[in-house]
Amino acid sequence: MGAAFNIVGRIISTLLGALLCFMGGVWILQAFNIAFNGPMGPGGARSFMVEDHSWAIYGAIAVLVGVVQVVWSNTRKA
Repeated sequence: MGAAFNIVGRIISTLLGALLCFMGGVWILQAFNIAFNGPMGPGGARSFMVEDHSWAIYGAIAVLVGVVQVVWSNTRKA
């Protein structure tokens, strides 16, 4: 039971770290208006993150934390 719990915990921890990396990457791309900025026509919705460079810092921190999470969850002892 303990080994199965350890494996499931590592998988969940790795997926959460990968998700955090992905979210941070999206934040960085939106901060520099590179991708995911939505329609620009009349009445088009636009993200509040677009061209707000503070989100690039938040994204970089999220990516760093996500990478640390993935590395930690896959290198710790059982």
